[in-house]
Amino acid sequence: MNDEEFAKRVASVRTKLYKTALTYLSSESLAMDAVDEAVYKALCGRWKLRQPEFFDTWITRILIHECHNELRRQKRCCSLEELPEAAAEDFDALPLKEALKRLPKDLKDVIILRFFGGYTVAETAQTLHIPAGTVASRQRKALRLLRLELDEEV
Repeated sequence: MNDEEFAKRVASVRTKLYKTALTYLSSESLAMDAVDEAVYKALCGRWKLRQPEFFDTWITRILIHECHNELRRQKRCCSLEELPEAAAEDFDALPLKEALKRLPKDLKDVIILRFFGGYTVAETAQTLHIPAGTVASRQRKALRLLRLELDEEV
């Protein structure tokens, strides 16, 4: 894949990548940084991509790894208790976001890709390297858990 083709492919998927990163990181600047870092890593490693038709899922997988790395860095930096009270109140005002953060990683990945990233079941399965049936069952389980948790808050 040459530079021009790579740039075209990235331009076509950049909005999806940004939405996915924004859902993971909850910060526009961190999401943009994660997308930029994922594009940079993909550019450096584009020779590793054996099948160009899987470009979208390949770069999305790189982005997910970047988001998880950033979340790990944030955990080491500060916790919710260290935030000012006003920021904590704003954070609590978003019950879906808080409930999503409490989901197990495998369920959260499916929900973020499906509902916030706009990926289909097949694309999500390819990205996460799991069967489509597993995506569907994880989606059902995650939605059930979210519904229970959000009903308790109301």
